[in-house]
Amino acid sequence: QVQLVESGGGLVQAGGSLRLSCAASVRTFSTYDMGWFRQAPGKERLFVAGITWSGSRTYYADSVKGRFTISRDNAKNTVYLQMNSLKPEDTAVYYCAARPSFSPVVLTTGSQYDYWGQGTQVTVSS
Repeated sequence: QVQLVESGGGLVQAGGSLRLSCAASVRTFSTYDMGWFRQAPGKERLFVAGITWSGSRTYYADSVKGRFTISRDNAKNTVYLQMNSLKPEDTAVYYCAARPSFSPVVLTTGSQYDYWGQGTQVTVSS
């Protein structure tokens, strides 16, 4: 069973930055494709960013492109989401997701992932 634990959320003013981390309890982390999703109150969970198992490919939702950066450190079993120029509309619970695969492309839908973290709250004040 894979456990994913997110951290780094909090309250920040518009224009500020946060870095989310997701630590995975799995031996073969380097074989997992990883993604970040978010869910605002009353809305569906949406894809934010994803990275392939090798780290060679990344993909972003249009709403965060140019502001957010996903990265991974396979030696630390951790994936990161650096969030800059935050906006109030970025307020949501952010979830980390994982799937054991060697996908050549970034997985962008929730149904493609097998494991999920508990989420971390990000609140951006105006």
